Amino acid sequence: MDLSHRIDKAMSAAISRAQGASVPEGAVPGRLAAALHYAVTPGGARIRPTICLSVAKACGDDRPAMADSAAIALELIHCASLVHDDLPAFDNADFRRGKPTVHLAFSEPLAVLTGDSLIIAAFDELGRAADQDAARALKLVRLLARHTGMPHGICAGQGWESEAQVDLRAYHMSKTAALFVAATQMGALAAGQEPEPWEELGARIGEAFQVADDLRDALYDEAALGKPAGQDAANARPSAVEELGVQGAIKHLQDILSGAIASIPSCPGEGQLAQLVRLYAERMTPVAPVRV
Repeated sequence: MDLSHRIDKAMSAAISRAQGASVPEGAVPGRLAAALHYAVTPGGARIRPTICLSVAKACGDDRPAMADSAAIALELIHCASLVHDDLPAFDNADFRRGKPTVHLAFSEPLAVLTGDSLIIAAFDELGRAADQDAARALKLVRLLARHTGMPHGICAGQGWESEAQVDLRAYHMSKTAALFVAATQMGALAAGQEPEPWEELGARIGEAFQVADDLRDALYDEAALGKPAGQDAANARPSAVEELGVQGAIKHLQDILSGAIASIPSCPGEGQLAQLVRLYAERMTPVAPVRV
């Protein structure tokens, strides 16, 4: 089974549980259940769970079901963050992945509850993994919590946007890189390896994705992105383009990526993992701006 099918299968099972598949019909709020499915489909690139499973495979993947739980927990947290980011209190976005955002499709209260429910589902997914190896599962819970909340996770990243003075690197590390560090570390841990050596790779990939996102937001239009463009400038958010300019941001992106492959720890699947990073590097680098 390739990774995309593996992720789809595990995500479908997790969302079905979160929707209350085992609960009698009519005993759960139907619109919230529908919103949960809406928030995770279509799946987008699902880069974070793919990286998580790729690292697990590179490390031997001795407990595939645990690696699946780790990958899906990550993706559920990511989807929850998108739902919350799109709310009027934050980006006030109308579109995500080419369709109306959750708060427009279902209402603002249900969007808040959808994001909350996805976060709970993520940790429930890791709790279920305790049946396979309780010690590993507990460590996975702590890793995901660290990279989701304060002071190191994506909540901290969102919090930086309310500060008068912003450390751009700290902002990027928490807002975007945190879940990529979680992806590499949780993939290694799910396969029984120590997570610490995988931090640098996750941080480099995450920082690169944030810089690439800053560039796409500045250079591409809504049709190309599948979501509103120009949001960094419109919301006065810190960005690599604002600080370095377009060409400076592109060079910074290339510098980050040049060190990512070299940072891959020694493991049985090192070569295949390096190939994956190269592929993502090619996809990330902006080719031709649609708007300037």
